[in-house]
Amino acid sequence: MQTVLVTGGAGYVGSHCCLALAAAGFRPVVFDNLSNGHREHVQWGPLEVGDVRDAARLNAVFAAHAPVAVLHFAGRIEVGESVKDPGAFYDHNVGGAITVIEAARRAGVNAMIFSSTCATFGEPVAVPMDERHPQAPLAPYGRSKLMVEQALADYDRHVGFRSAVMRYFNAAGADAEGRIGEWHEPETHAIPLAIQAALGQRPNFTIFGDDYDTRDGTAVRDYVHVLDLADAHVAALKRLLAGGSSEAFNLGSGTGATVRELVDGVVRATGKPLPLQMAPRRPGDAPVLVADSTKARQVLGWTPSRDLDAILSSAWRWHSGQIRTGK
Repeated sequence: MQTVLVTGGAGYVGSHCCLALAAAGFRPVVFDNLSNGHREHVQWGPLEVGDVRDAARLNAVFAAHAPVAVLHFAGRIEVGESVKDPGAFYDHNVGGAITVIEAARRAGVNAMIFSSTCATFGEPVAVPMDERHPQAPLAPYGRSKLMVEQALADYDRHVGFRSAVMRYFNAAGADAEGRIGEWHEPETHAIPLAIQAALGQRPNFTIFGDDYDTRDGTAVRDYVHVLDLADAHVAALKRLLAGGSSEAFNLGSGTGATVRELVDGVVRATGKPLPLQMAPRRPGDAPVLVADSTKARQVLGWTPSRDLDAILSSAWRWHSGQIRTGK
């Protein structure tokens, strides 16, 4: 059984990737400072508590577990907060990533899967968006991820450190068995916010803008199940370990849903009415963001298998299960 180090593995996407890694025969070792992740979500391997900016702690963990690769999820993700405090995002996201890369290289590890984002693209100039789309991020969050992508390209070009850059569109859903799910504090993601409103934990769900040039006036987003994302990470890892070259992949369903379609889906999944509030568009929100994942299909053999209803049903099971267990 090969060991892999999963930084940020107690977080949302990281923990679901640990589940997929274990199912594929890997031993995931989670490295997380638990600032955004949750100890309860580390269920498929040991937890090493530490900060990715701490080179000495990383050196010790690499020495203790001898991983064959790193999956790097750790970092700050709140777009709005990145505008308020850009320095923190460059410190955590860029500085942390470089510290992890250098620790890996010292340990003789030559492969990284990097958790990136469609936010590196900025305003879409063509939809759906493939890997050739211009990258012009609108906020420090997206720019910090792009800077790491560019650093990884240099590491590959100059010292042979190989990587797979995984650009997510809207990760959503939960483990079908309800063991782990989407849990952010504070919560800023659309599907959990909508489900919380249906559960009465919030007064309403806000739709920002109903005057876009889309089929019903609300923005279109590409929701992809987190377990489908996890499968893509496992496929990219196997490819790198087999000697594959560095590549970047856009990961989405390839079909977008409007906010109103999302609302209708939440009502179907929960069987509950969803109180709504209308608000103006938010600055920087694009009318349509949809992925072209042709490259991932061709290179990784990856095709997402779960549609929006499956995403919402799994999310509902997770969130309602937290109420039943008193969490």
